[in-house]
Amino acid sequence: MGLEPDPGGTVAARLIGGDSFLELTVAAGTEVTVLGYQGEPFVRFNPDGTVDRNERSPSRWLNDDRFGTRPVPAEATADAEPDWRPVADGGTYAWHDHRAHWMSPSHPPGAEPGDIVLEAVIPLMVDGGQVEVVVRSVLLAAPSPVPAIAGVVLVAAGLAAAAFVVRRSWAVPALAALCAFLALVVGAWAYLSVPRVTGPSLTLWVGPLVALVALAVAAALPERGPRAQVARLACLLLGAYELVWWSWTRRTALSRSLIPSDAPAWLDRATLAAAAVAGLTVGIVALLTVALRAATAGPAGPASRSAGSGLSARSPR
Repeated sequence: MGLEPDPGGTVAARLIGGDSFLELTVAAGTEVTVLGYQGEPFVRFNPDGTVDRNERSPSRWLNDDRFGTRPVPAEATADAEPDWRPVADGGTYAWHDHRAHWMSPSHPPGAEPGDIVLEAVIPLMVDGGQVEVVVRSVLLAAPSPVPAIAGVVLVAAGLAAAAFVVRRSWAVPALAALCAFLALVVGAWAYLSVPRVTGPSLTLWVGPLVALVALAVAAALPERGPRAQVARLACLLLGAYELVWWSWTRRTALSRSLIPSDAPAWLDRATLAAAAVAGLTVGIVALLTVALRAATAGPAGPASRSAGSGLSARSPR
């Protein structure tokens, strides 16, 4: 990626989060207007460092989704009078731009890793003159499945050891809590890897945090006592749900070559797979426990009480 012609240091461009966001930094005293897909004014960098976005630009709405599937409001047209809204200051702003990546979830036909699959330009008006951000996208090899497989194997082995070797009530939820902690680290890393103006989702780290707290509480609760057992099962189910949901929302990280995070890709994929296995296992075991207790406490409960009463009545004999 580069700028043609060179604006002499007044404008800098870079891709962040893999190919997820294009970031422009404009020097003070310089005015830059980014043109959208139909040549309409899309983003404006003012000389004082403030940045505005045109809410009536079709590009503004198409960029909300990686593949441009979001409906565009009727008032957002290329020839509409711009409706500028402030979005940043300091002369820096980042946004998703479809001209910076391959616009399909499918593999480019006939392309091999290393091939250029996209050549595009993003036109800018810099102090009245035209400058282009030139983007060339190269096809990367598919990610290795080894980190994800390793995550699955390690957690499955750990859960088996916790259940059949350690055999303590805290062992399984403690291991699941460790997976939640790793998910929290990876999620927070991803959240902090991109500028706030791009709107990273809080679920990247809030979900794992909730799972960590719930599973830690489940590990600490006593095994006996009806109230403790109910609270423990509730915490296990909550922690399992959060881990599975977090893994599901980030599932594309297993197949995408580029992940919008500064965290090592192998760590991200291994943690994602480990969290999914831990969440599913804990959730299934907790649900089976609930079902088993419901079955034994249902019709058997009154019968047990009757039998007990009968034994008490005959005991003087």
